[in-house]
Amino acid sequence: MTVRGEEPKKTPQKEKPEAKALRTKPPEKGMLKVKLVRSLIGRPKKQREVVKGLGLRKFNSEVIRKDCPEIRGMINKIIHLLEVEILEK
Repeated sequence: MTVRGEEPKKTPQKEKPEAKALRTKPPEKGMLKVKLVRSLIGRPKKQREVVKGLGLRKFNSEVIRKDCPEIRGMINKIIHLLEVEILEK
């Protein structure tokens, strides 16, 4: 119940630490290991197309991609479906 003039309380959403790091950290000249850890069943077509564009096929499939702004943008669109590991040179 809220009193007139007060905003309802919002619970803060928890975010994966690596997800936040990918959004704020500038790209390095390394590689990213991307793994699909959530199912695509019931996901919008655009999200399924992004997964396909990254080269991921099935649940638990992994790919290694270069660390560039284009790949980071694709990852940020579907970060809730992925696990991302930064590989050093």
